[in-house]
Amino acid sequence: MTCIGFHGPANPDVAGSFARAIDQINSLDYIPDFVIHTGDLTHLSTPAQFDQVKQMTRDIKTPHVFTVPGEHDSVDDAGQKYRSVFGADTRGDGWYSFDLAGVHVIGLVNTLNMKKLGHLGADQLDFVKKDVAALSSDTPIVVFSHIPLFAMYPEWGWGTDDATEALSHLRRLSSVTCLNGHVHQLFSKTEGNVTFYSGTTTAYPLPRPGEGPAPKPLTLPAGRLHDALGIREVSYTTGTTALALKEDRL
Repeated sequence: MTCIGFHGPANPDVAGSFARAIDQINSLDYIPDFVIHTGDLTHLSTPAQFDQVKQMTRDIKTPHVFTVPGEHDSVDDAGQKYRSVFGADTRGDGWYSFDLAGVHVIGLVNTLNMKKLGHLGADQLDFVKKDVAALSSDTPIVVFSHIPLFAMYPEWGWGTDDATEALSHLRRLSSVTCLNGHVHQLFSKTEGNVTFYSGTTTAYPLPRPGEGPAPKPLTLPAGRLHDALGIREVSYTTGTTALALKEDRL
């Protein structure tokens, strides 16, 4: 979550933090096969904010940058402005899949047609079912979405109401890794063959589940902000099924 366009004491310079994350990626001792952004690219879905994100991502030293929208990327138009900039080669409301470096990756959109929880919908569920039907059971799978695909804290909307059906199509596969944004903090859990990882952010932290009445941006003491922000490295070794994850603070 970069939340370009956010202005507030929790992080008065979100663009600077995003630039710092890009510098961190570019200083790795290897070039990533691809970089994933799990949504909330912008704060208010304006054309200028989307353009700024697009321009900044061009500085990342990687062949591919893949994104999915967050709810902040579809504030007033069901994601149309997002898709006009980042929706090439996607289906429906912006979902898609690809194979790269031995891994099958699925990008899902669960930030439209929401009530309280995230929602995928029938068309996207059908896409997932058909997308994985021909895959070998030992194919490593990475699924990324904005809102968690598990019930992290439904009271705050941190879950997806039809995720169970989507995941049912992945149960026969030996290794499934689900990555999400939205919650602005690290969290992980494993259910059967599926491991869920909530990532941190380059924008601002949110409170832990239940700490306070609502998930509002947290303002940390001076000098502490970047300890709560970061990026994640995900690596895969050919011949294995499990993925290795490493968290890097900004």
